[in-house]
Amino acid sequence: MERQSLTNCETLVMKTVWDAERDLDLTDITQRVNEAYNKKWRPQTVSTFLARLVKKGYLRHYRQGRAFYYQILVSQKEYLGEMAEQFLEFWKRENVDVFLEALER
Repeated sequence: MERQSLTNCETLVMKTVWDAERDLDLTDITQRVNEAYNKKWRPQTVSTFLARLVKKGYLRHYRQGRAFYYQILVSQKEYLGEMAEQFLEFWKRENVDVFLEALER
């Protein structure tokens, strides 16, 4: 099954969740993403990205008290593996030497 790709903003939010050692709520995610990536996103903006990540199957949310917490469904390792496969599949038609030279930069 091929997963929907992430936008740059969704990737920042997802990376923030991956970097946490526990499930996070909207307030935690907003604070962490703003600090880590020098953003000034409001909770409504982050909430939109989180809803998209839930819809795409990367996260699930559950309610605990008054807050919704977000739990990872797709690990960072799994995502990076899929990205690497897509990248290599796309570029395999090109010369491998050119690809390796680009990695040496």
